[in-house]
Amino acid sequence: MLAELLFYLGTTVSLAIALLYFRDLGDIPQLFITTKRRNVDRFIRNEYRFFAVGCGAWLVSAIAYFGLSAGIGWVFWIATLISFVLMAFTWIYVHLGLRNQKDKAQYFSIKEAKEFVSPTTQVIVLENNGLARAHPQPQMMRPHLAGSKDGLNGEDVVMTFCAIANLGLGYTPEIEGQKLELEVLAQHGNNLVLRDNETGEPLQQIYGFRAKDQDTSTNGPACPLRPTLSMRPWPTFRMTFRGFEKAFPNGEVFLNKPPSNPLLFLLDFAMELAFTATIQKHHTEARPIMQNLERPIDPRLPTKSYVWGVSIGGDATCWTDDFVVANGNIVNAVVGGQALVVAWDPLFESLNVWINETGEIVTEVDFFGNSSDGQLARSPDVKPGLFWHVWAEFFPHTDVNRVGAQEETPKLA
Repeated sequence: MLAELLFYLGTTVSLAIALLYFRDLGDIPQLFITTKRRNVDRFIRNEYRFFAVGCGAWLVSAIAYFGLSAGIGWVFWIATLISFVLMAFTWIYVHLGLRNQKDKAQYFSIKEAKEFVSPTTQVIVLENNGLARAHPQPQMMRPHLAGSKDGLNGEDVVMTFCAIANLGLGYTPEIEGQKLELEVLAQHGNNLVLRDNETGEPLQQIYGFRAKDQDTSTNGPACPLRPTLSMRPWPTFRMTFRGFEKAFPNGEVFLNKPPSNPLLFLLDFAMELAFTATIQKHHTEARPIMQNLERPIDPRLPTKSYVWGVSIGGDATCWTDDFVVANGNIVNAVVGGQALVVAWDPLFESLNVWINETGEIVTEVDFFGNSSDGQLARSPDVKPGLFWHVWAEFFPHTDVNRVGAQEETPKLA
């Protein structure tokens, strides 16, 4: 009787953990079902604990079956096969298929990159003291993280990219002097969820701070308990590859070239096919491809509109590129007490958000920040060109296409 109990208990526990592991971190189930954020966070924090419990439970059932002649053969072998496939698939998908390049990315000259990047491809750019790096979206789609050991002109900066959100952000992977060991683990709310392997804590890309550090009081989860608990954001902007070549002829371009290892090559090839098909559908259909939003879709803009969002001190707004163009390519606004200038540059095909400390309404500013009232600096608080439904999911209190002083009634699209 005890042997039978051990067999079925071990089989049930190992199978249940495999199913939950696949549901919460395997991505595929979220194409069809809604996975709760607390479940995703639970597996991120306790991945290897659950893994160990699942393997231990299977071992108990195996001992009961082989050593004590308990259980039924077909039950044991079918449960074993399902558990093994689900656990192995999820682990390989997360830790090998999504392996990042946070400190080993390779950057190439524009001339070399032209063999792999078309002129109109969207690139996400970081720049520091004259050194500019472009990250083409198709090249960033799967590694998600790209950076180099020597940093960006000496600064430790990692480009993070979420294909589901269409969001690229540069961060210094450090909080209060402590280096973060970032790894891609999942996505939720149609946005990338990372893990800091030093603490085991999940970290939402769009927020830039660990889940344990979020302030759940007045301003909600969009704010950390204190500003120093966020990673330092870097001014990140979008443009076309041909625009990048015009602006930064000596710039560098990230390329995700195939690995030399034949097994990894085959795995990456399969991953690229799956990602490309999924993301293409996500870009061309109004309905989000991943069913893990926790709020109803905000109807103020079409779901897949691209927006440039800014959140400062609990205040948030976003702009669409067509709105800025319709307003003469330049918009002045205030967010969280900070005066900003949002400007479209047709030559470099880029929308940028600038900090306005001139005390005046800026009527002209070029791609490099030269304005009618002096030099402007890029805002580091911009989330450039992400999908509207993702921005509204994480900043539901957002205004849309704000113009003028903060106390004025926001102008909606």
